[in-house]
This record gives sequence, C-alpha cells and structure tokens, in this order.
Amino acid sequence: MPAYVSLRNIEDLAERGRVIDKLLALRAQLDREIPAKTATDTLLLATWNIRSFGDNRTEESLRYIAEIASRFDLIAIQEVASEMEGLKKLVALMGHHSWDYIVTDVTEGGAGNGERLAFVYNTNKVFFRNMAGELVLPKDKLIKEELQFARTPFTVAFQAGWFKFILTTVHILYKSAKKEDPWRVAEIDTVAEFLNKRAEKERKRKEDESYILLGDFNIFNQGDATMKALEQHSFHIPDAIKEHPTDLGGTKYYDQIAFKLKIDPKMTVFSEGNQQAGSFDFTKTVYLPEDMDYYKHLFPEKTVKNMTQQKIEEYYLGSWRTFQMSDHLPLWIELKIDFSNQYLERVKKEKR
Repeated sequence: MPAYVSLRNIEDLAERGRVIDKLLALRAQLDREIPAKTATDTLLLATWNIRSFGDNRTEESLRYIAEIASRFDLIAIQEVASEMEGLKKLVALMGHHSWDYIVTDVTEGGAGNGERLAFVYNTNKVFFRNMAGELVLPKDKLIKEELQFARTPFTVAFQAGWFKFILTTVHILYKSAKKEDPWRVAEIDTVAEFLNKRAEKERKRKEDESYILLGDFNIFNQGDATMKALEQHSFHIPDAIKEHPTDLGGTKYYDQIAFKLKIDPKMTVFSEGNQQAGSFDFTKTVYLPEDMDYYKHLFPEKTVKNMTQQKIEEYYLGSWRTFQMSDHLPLWIELKIDFSNQYLERVKKEKR
C-alpha cells in the first residue's frame, strides 16, 4: 500500500484536500478496473513506459504513479533515467519495506537515449531467483548482420507461488514513424527468436521455467509486421491483451505482453474469460481538461508565453501531462500461480 503519511506535509489545506480527492477518485477507478490482489492464487503483472522517467515529476504526479503501480505485484518500467531519482522516490512512495527494484545499466548512445529498464516487485509475493542480465547477441545473430539492440533487453528470473518464469522487458527502437519500420521489425524478430531458442534449449534440459516477453514494442496496429514478428517465434499474446491500445489517443498497440509457457497442460496460467487483462487509462481521473487551471503556474513561461488559450490547452493535455504521468498507459494481466490441487492430483496418479 502506498505511503500516505507525507500528505500531511502539504501545508495548504485546500491543496491537500484536492490531492486527496484525486487519490480517492483514482483508487475508486482502480478498484473498478483492476482485480483485487490475492495472497497466493494470482499474480498481477504489468508493463509501463513512463515517459522520460527521471527526477522531473511533481510529488503529486509521483503519488498518482505510485497509486497505480502498487496495484500490481510486479511491473516492468521503461524509460527510467540514468540518475534513477524518480524511480527511488516512486518505490519509497509505494512503501519501500514491501517493494524492491532491479535496473539495467544506462544504455549509451543516441538510440539508447541514456535510458534504463527496470522491474519493480512486491517482495511479499514475488522473489528474485538470483539471475539477471542484459541480452547481448552473438556475432552471427546481429540485427541486420551488423548491430546489437539499440536498448539492450533486460532478462530476470522470478518466481511467484508455483510459477517460475524468465521475464524479459524491451524498449524497441522507434526509428521512424512508419508502422512497419524495417529496423523495428528486425529488433522484435531478433529478440523473440533469441528467447525462443533459449527456451527450447532449456526444455531439452527439462527446466520448468516459462518465458514472458513484455514492454514497449512500438507496435502501431494488431496486423502489422511488427506484431507478426513477435508472434511468429512461438510467443502467444492473449486476445485480452491484444485488444487494448496503450497510447493516450486509444489507437496504438505500442505495449504488449507475450508468453512462451512450459507448464503442465492442466496448470492454466491464463484463461481467456476467466481472468482479466487490460490497459489502465489514468486520464479518466487525473489531469483532466478541467483541471488545467490548477497547474498553469507550473507551465514553462517561455513555452506558453505567446500561445492562445486553445494552444495552451493542447500543450497541457498533449505534452505537459505526459511528462507528469506518461504518454503510454500501463498494460496488465492477471495470472494464476497456485497449482496445488493439480499437483496433488498428479502425484496421486503416480505409481511410484
């Protein structure tokens, strides 16, 4: 549960009341749209590209992000800034005694944009299985025979309940505004193929780990070559994930969660219709159009100096609030992780 004690530090009582009202409204929306957490039955897994996530948010915005992020058990975050101050403040607001995080080193270079990838997880539900690394391609597997990933994918081993899994998060190169940019297709194809081959090797060694690939793939539409590149290497995307766009305009399918499962057929991790998934649209509750007057004093004077009222409103909704929250919506899925009954039934049938 997020830490609320520091709300008392807001000396202006009217401002404190306004922020608390927004938190209450956000909590009510989360209660309506996100399943309740369970102690052992399910895992709520999410991915969220938090735009240019450095020490550049107001405390109010961080509180809203913490409220959302803490509703999940494990969340992959893309675009974490090199200095990590924003991430550290976020985890503290989420309740640092129950939460921990793992991050990559900084990805240097123009395409890397000085970003990190991160996993934030609830230590009461999820534990780190002592394996983490960034995917580095061998010479004969380079993208288009010449390059590594622009932002190196991050792979970590976790376990929640009975479910052991290798979780890989990506932030695929955008490159150009073309919906099927060849470099983007090549990066997605390469990471999916690489992980599929690794999973098959482990299958032969009778390892019982499943693979989950998630993050920002910069996929525009469901039928694009980018989506096909992700799915053609035995990774499955549930329909309940596919149908949810994750941009604020509700037209792009940038973010995805894909599965390659190794588990007893009777141990269903996700069942369409019986479990839930979706994207969470925080713009229904926080930083509404009618809220702009509360924040105008925070707009850079040079930016809005000569703008008309309409342009200022467009700036507030299309730019300013995306750097306070994000230009992506979090994407989430509910997974089943307790297979005690199935295991006992299997043991009962064993002859020795």
